[in-house]
Amino acid sequence: MVRMDPCTTVLHGHELSYLDSGEGPAVLFIHGILGSQRQWAHLVDKMDDDHRVVVPDLFGHGDSAKPTGDYSLSAHAATMRDLLDHLGIERVTLVGHSLGGGIAMQFYYLFPERVDRLVLVSSGGLGREVSPLLRSATLPGAEQVLSLVASGPVLSRVEALGRGLTKVGWRPGADISAIWRGFTSLGDHESRRAFLSTTRAVIDIGGQSISAHDHLESVLPIPVLIVWGSKDRMIPAWHALKAQHSVPECQVELFEGAGHFPHLEDPDRFATVVRDFISHGPRVDEGPPPAAAGA
Repeated sequence: MVRMDPCTTVLHGHELSYLDSGEGPAVLFIHGILGSQRQWAHLVDKMDDDHRVVVPDLFGHGDSAKPTGDYSLSAHAATMRDLLDHLGIERVTLVGHSLGGGIAMQFYYLFPERVDRLVLVSSGGLGREVSPLLRSATLPGAEQVLSLVASGPVLSRVEALGRGLTKVGWRPGADISAIWRGFTSLGDHESRRAFLSTTRAVIDIGGQSISAHDHLESVLPIPVLIVWGSKDRMIPAWHALKAQHSVPECQVELFEGAGHFPHLEDPDRFATVVRDFISHGPRVDEGPPPAAAGA
């Protein structure tokens, strides 16, 4: 894995952490709920030989600030636009995972002239269905429950259990490892508040509350790649197939046996798929942008 120190800039009065490496056409990677730039860092050295790779921590996540305020898709998209302005980047390929896919689509809706391609990885906004775990974050009292289950004593017991299981041969998969790292980041009040605000901006008790399906055909002016794991238990893989039915021209790559984090399950294949997709010629500029989406 590449080892490099994140950069920090101040946007909207708050510090934003990001990686910036390489030269060439720019690719902006956007993580999902409870994610961070760490989930993409292993891809930097696979792409920065001929691309400029930018990997931020969204506000409310990772090493970026966790202010009280707006955690909507539009707010995140505007922050990504301001980061690109700060870096002097005019146009990008957007790669968004889960919530990050919704942010990527919202970015294109707001700033279509700045997007060359979209890569949506296990993306929100393509169907109502979502894990009950995320829906539970919209319930009253979720803050109090999180403060208990994410407390030091509880996390220590679970970690001890995990160490015991590894001694008898159990190895956590990519999904469990990524979700556990995200969950352990909720030990402080600011992180829990940001997580709940972000989740409630795109999910209600019935599932995802924002959808792009009525507007998928308007994505056609730019190339779109959808990547999904066949065993995704957070957002079902058939959302990708439904999107392909609505937009036949989009490219769909199904990672057989992978879960919600196909880019962590098989990073070599993921990097190859993304590089091949980016190399497929210039974007098309005609046509309207898509409507907002996310989860």
